[in-house]
Amino acid sequence: MGVDISLVQGDITEERVDAVVNAANSSLLGGGGVDGAIHRRGGPEILAECRRLRASSYGRGLPAGRAVATTAGRLPARWVIHTVGPVYSAEQDRSDVLASCYRGSLAVAEELGARSVAFPAISTGVYRWPVDSAARIAVREVRAHPAASVREVRFVLFTPDAYAAFQEALDHS
Repeated sequence: MGVDISLVQGDITEERVDAVVNAANSSLLGGGGVDGAIHRRGGPEILAECRRLRASSYGRGLPAGRAVATTAGRLPARWVIHTVGPVYSAEQDRSDVLASCYRGSLAVAEELGARSVAFPAISTGVYRWPVDSAARIAVREVRAHPAASVREVRFVLFTPDAYAAFQEALDHS
């Protein structure tokens, strides 16, 4: 039995799931886009846990492709799984790092016992990853996930173009 995949166009900070994935920057201290929205809506509890992670395990920041969990603070989720996507490069194939964001986030979700996970389109904002390519990678990695506790994955896309790209990737996977 595989993971049930659905698409939503909207705001990931409003999703009622066990875990919301944050397209974080390596500092773990908030930023723009999805990262800033999650920190603003989730409140100071998320930032406090991120600071503790920086002080203990991730003094140099969270490396691209890795994932780590914190509380969800005031979000309607139980946890936030922070992952750092790669910056897109036409000269260097970094698709394995982007794929690792999805695999690592799902592995953390399994460790937490999460049943439902909401993902944004990682790296497609300021990191400029082409959304069609990102959607194919995301859908491929979620489909390949050997689900234990995770039963539902929701891709929460902010724009109609991102939604269309993910729909296309789902239709052809």
